[in-house]
Amino acid sequence: MWWVGSWRPAVVATTVLSVCSVLVTAPGVVWPEGEAHAATAAAPATTVPGGAPDRTGAVGLGSAADPLITNDVRLELDRAGVLHGEETITFSGGAPAEFTRALTETMLYDTDHDRKFEVTGVEATDLDGSPLAVEVEKTDGTLYARIPTAATAGVVLTYRVGGTVSEVTQGVQMEWRAVGAYSHTVESTDVTVTAPMPPEALSCLAGEPRSAMYCTASDMGPEAGVAHFLQADMEPDDRLDIVVNYPSGTAEGEPILTRRWSLASAFAVTPATAGVFGLLLVVLVGGLAVLIRVRGRDERALRREASEGDHAPVEEGERGQLRFAPPDDVHPGQIGTLIDERVDIADLTGAVLDLAVRGYIRLEELPHEHFTSVDWRLVRLDGPPGETLLASEWLLLDALFGERRTVRLSQLGSPRASADFPARIDRVREELYRDMVRLKWFARSPSQVRTRWSTVGMVLTAAGVVLTGVLAVFTGAAFSGLAVVIAGAAVTAGAQYMPAKTKLGSSVYAHTMGFRDFLLSPRAEQALPGRRVELYSRYLPYAVIFDDVDRWANILASAALADLTPEELTGDGLAWYTGPREWRIEDFADSITTFVVSLTGIITNTRRLRVLNQFQRSR
Repeated sequence: MWWVGSWRPAVVATTVLSVCSVLVTAPGVVWPEGEAHAATAAAPATTVPGGAPDRTGAVGLGSAADPLITNDVRLELDRAGVLHGEETITFSGGAPAEFTRALTETMLYDTDHDRKFEVTGVEATDLDGSPLAVEVEKTDGTLYARIPTAATAGVVLTYRVGGTVSEVTQGVQMEWRAVGAYSHTVESTDVTVTAPMPPEALSCLAGEPRSAMYCTASDMGPEAGVAHFLQADMEPDDRLDIVVNYPSGTAEGEPILTRRWSLASAFAVTPATAGVFGLLLVVLVGGLAVLIRVRGRDERALRREASEGDHAPVEEGERGQLRFAPPDDVHPGQIGTLIDERVDIADLTGAVLDLAVRGYIRLEELPHEHFTSVDWRLVRLDGPPGETLLASEWLLLDALFGERRTVRLSQLGSPRASADFPARIDRVREELYRDMVRLKWFARSPSQVRTRWSTVGMVLTAAGVVLTGVLAVFTGAAFSGLAVVIAGAAVTAGAQYMPAKTKLGSSVYAHTMGFRDFLLSPRAEQALPGRRVELYSRYLPYAVIFDDVDRWANILASAALADLTPEELTGDGLAWYTGPREWRIEDFADSITTFVVSLTGIITNTRRLRVLNQFQRSR
């Protein structure tokens, strides 16, 4: 045959060397100088299910414990690019109970892709043609064919392989892992490849999976009509890769490539993923913009309505006396909520100051020594007769005092003295939001609208994260899923713009802005003497909302110096604010500014304390 004179001497030489090495290292051999040497050969770990044969007591290759196995592989490439395989596996010296053959279905192609081979039609017979039950298992890109071989002299394994052909510069190339692995050591594997046209070049690699060693022998036959490959002594974890080049037109086909998963490949930016990303982003974020425009837009009020609030907020009473009358009778806490659609700390601080100047609370600044902190006593009063309070104002008084008539400001910030103060402040906030709906300034509570849309945004963001993860695992289009994540984040951020004022609310808001312009202008300081202290005191809570408290505190102190008698200024500065013995009205601006800052800090800290308590209770 063709291989006589080419590989037979190599096999004989290999066998002789193996026998000699066993004899040399066998136990009991006495070396010169009387030193005994013993060697034990570790059986190589097999990569094929079923394990390697039992080598206990083996003396050398082909002993009674190990059958002598050879494999004659005939591969035929047709013009459609399908590789037809027929293997004749023979056993000498007894057949194993089961022989497993590994056929590779996935191989590394390049840094980003794997190459797939479609292995089908796996069948087996014995040498007499009787069919054998082949058990096929696919694991980690390898097809394992388990063949029952007990009491047989050999088996014939047939199969078909697609995806082995690819176009190259000079023609076509057939590439295939002729042997993925065996369950037993195979003495010789002889591979013959035929095709419609003779080969032009060939190559092979053999040995361990990462080996770059050439196979035992390869040539194109006596007449260069076929490709032959030989590998001797293949251990169970060895492989044999073959490559044959043919002229153009020999066979059709192209490699079956799949993108290997990696973070970069999962989020690859391609024209398709970029297009879907852009489309989703435009649709989702554009839809959010439309929602904010349609549902989150205030109903328009006429521009001239703002001028209706830009004047002194006084009106003539029943007896001809002038009294304070803010636009639409809006209270400081309500104004702050109307302006920015949320109950801020400044809104609550302005509401407390408003209750003081209206006669429901007296603020008493307590004596303090150098290096000691300033403190105030808050005294609850009955207020002027015939005047009513809003529900939120009753709740605010209850939050400050509870059942007490007096309370120190520092006690409000103490968990032991006012343990339920944070919860009571929350009830005030909720009632102010209800005021917005009760007064028909908003169709729905701004707080609930923001919460609803924030929830929608977070759900959409979570869905986008899940979608992106699924796309990353199963496809290479994860970049497109980021559009949903961005849209969800945009909805969450845009939730603050979703509350919308009604037409009435917009009108009141316009009046309020006109009133703010008036308070910030020099015209507001032109009240008649004798009425200025009372009027400017009513301005002060609104100045807290409009962040102009320092200026109005100084204006009020100057008006008190000019309008009040020395007796009225002795000891007490104003009816609703008193200072210690050494205190003078000139100190009022610093005192009231410090009070506002202190109260703001206390309410802020109580909110933080409430969040901390909720977190601890949830653990």
